[in-house]
Amino acid sequence: MKKKAEKYEASLKNAKQLLQTADHLTYTTYNIVKDNKILLKILEDVHKSVKLTINSILQYEYLHKNIEIYKKPKENFKSFKNLSEKYNIGQNQLETVIKILEIGKKHEESPFEFGKNDKMVIMTGDKTDTLTIEKMKKYLLEAKDLVRKAEIAFNR
Repeated sequence: MKKKAEKYEASLKNAKQLLQTADHLTYTTYNIVKDNKILLKILEDVHKSVKLTINSILQYEYLHKNIEIYKKPKENFKSFKNLSEKYNIGQNQLETVIKILEIGKKHEESPFEFGKNDKMVIMTGDKTDTLTIEKMKKYLLEAKDLVRKAEIAFNR
């Protein structure tokens, strides 16, 4: 039982570390350097952090025999969505989490990304997504709140 407990705790700890890095990049480094490529690094860290937090929640719930873990990520995400109310995750926050996951995946798969003015454009097929520092701040805050809600639930 101890080893499994450490797994969800380690996932949440890693998520928090990624958010600390993203926070520093967002509020310090970007303001000094003004390089749009930093927006991609912030996205990567926030994206990984959200995935780790979701993973941590699922591991915790599985450990307490509340859910099953599936081989298909979509099935696991359905379980996460079903748990959202228990973790005080509202519909707007859930939609933001989904958007972070979608944009992160597009970034991973994108054959072409470029900076324009104070934005970073991610192209996938005939679609584009635009990253701005304001959008990254919003995503960072949502990811921090998700971690906070997981910690609160784990410590009940």
